Amino acid sequence: MLLTFLLSLSDGTGQRGPSPAERLLGPARSGDAAAREELIRAYTPLVLRVGSQVTGRYLTVGRDEEVSVGLIALNEAIDKYDPDKGGAFVPFAELVIRRRLVDFYRRSKGRAEVPLSEFETEDDEGNALHGLEMQEAIAEHQRQVEAEERRQEIARYARRLAEFGIRFSDLVQASPKHADARERAMAIARLVAEDPLLAQHLLTRRELPLKQLEPRAGVSRKTLERQRKYIIAVALLLLEDFVYLRGYIAV
Repeated sequence: MLLTFLLSLSDGTGQRGPSPAERLLGPARSGDAAAREELIRAYTPLVLRVGSQVTGRYLTVGRDEEVSVGLIALNEAIDKYDPDKGGAFVPFAELVIRRRLVDFYRRSKGRAEVPLSEFETEDDEGNALHGLEMQEAIAEHQRQVEAEERRQEIARYARRLAEFGIRFSDLVQASPKHADARERAMAIARLVAEDPLLAQHLLTRRELPLKQLEPRAGVSRKTLERQRKYIIAVALLLLEDFVYLRGYIAV
């Protein structure tokens, strides 16, 4: 289940590179005009999607004023985003874009601009949300945040595996084909994760402690070597901060 999920999200090489936000936010916020321009270009589809949701019609760059408003809002989101608060950039940018489009329509009707902080209490048209509507709006935003955080975690896991010479696609070959063998491999991974000395060996040397494992694992050294990548991949999930992906294995 875990391997199928990871492979469905990886690219043709089995690796998932960093997102535009991960690559470009730092330089853009530090004054790199080219990075900011590339970042805005990368997330222009987000502006079009959010703008279409708010207006209820298809928007085109260079034709619709709402696109210009959304792009200015995206630029504002780059400046105001605070990575230390723990949220992902894309959901935050989407909130800013929605808010500014609402402000745009309000100003066109002679109404005052509403601060970004009040977005949580209104829908896309500026109408107050109450009760169940509010709960659904918050839940939808949380789903978007979690989806982005999950994507970032997968990218981070791919980079961590690469430090051990492992790609997602490698795990297809390394994964035990039978359920009992797979459970045994997971048990070995848990053994590594729960033993401080074995875990230290894995993390510092970036290899399985085969000599120490063989008498305790209940399988031959040949089996350990054949399943090495799979065991390491699971052990890393258990040892390190991969909250979402850990849910795809039996812990």
